[in-house]
Amino acid sequence: VVIDLYSRKVVGWSMGSRMKAKLVCDALTMAIWQRNPKAGLVVHSDRGSQYASADYRRLLKGHQFVGSMSRKGDCWDNSVVESFFGSLKQELVHWKQYQTRYEAQQDMLRYITTFYNPERLHSYLDYRSPNQYEADMKKLKKVA
Repeated sequence: VVIDLYSRKVVGWSMGSRMKAKLVCDALTMAIWQRNPKAGLVVHSDRGSQYASADYRRLLKGHQFVGSMSRKGDCWDNSVVESFFGSLKQELVHWKQYQTRYEAQQDMLRYITTFYNPERLHSYLDYRSPNQYEADMKKLKKVA
């Protein structure tokens, strides 16, 4: 997943049978398509080899993004993503037995788009959902 740290919104995701460079490139490409960020964006990841791959680095460079990786052995650097996966597992995956990968993909897509982004409250966002937080911030910008 790719998460916007400002709003805690999941803006890119991909799922596959193996954690390969294509998987993380697809998630980042989706995030770019959804957000259209400017050059200079800091894109943080853990230290997985897929994030150090030539394809992923090429994608970052092509959009003039700054790559950032967690420090070795420091799980707190990536705590927002780890928290998302903890929530996904606790609120959805642990209660299901998927028959196919496609079924799991569809269920997780539904979780992100119909619950996590629009409904799930976050203490970091003053108990608002990511979508609600973004909408509130847009209103504030119009007033200011």
